[in-house]
Amino acid sequence: MFSHIMLGAKDLEASRRFYDALLGALGHKPGVEGKGRYFYRSAGGAFGITLPIDGQPACHGNGSTTGFAAVSPEQIDAAHAAGVAAGGVSCEDPPGWRDIGNGMRLYLAYLRDPAGNKLCLAHRPA
Repeated sequence: MFSHIMLGAKDLEASRRFYDALLGALGHKPGVEGKGRYFYRSAGGAFGITLPIDGQPACHGNGSTTGFAAVSPEQIDAAHAAGVAAGGVSCEDPPGWRDIGNGMRLYLAYLRDPAGNKLCLAHRPA
């Protein structure tokens, strides 16, 4: 459905360090610089961070969440810890299982990146 997601950064290098740590714990390679942005690519699409091209300050979207898939609860715990250690801030409840309705359960963790963007790490069991 999506080709890519791009989030604004207040400090591009701080955001790069954060996403290198967070996404590295999920098994992705470090971001690749291109035209003053960093991109993280996978078979399913691309994720990027950039300073806003209009020159205005980056800000988070109120009500917006960007989700990243994980293969296990342990991978989520490691990525969440790596993100917090790299300048992110944990938000909502601690990582754990959540009942989301209709008998479905997901293992989720939420945190904010250095620019305040809200992220979700999600594991959907088979």
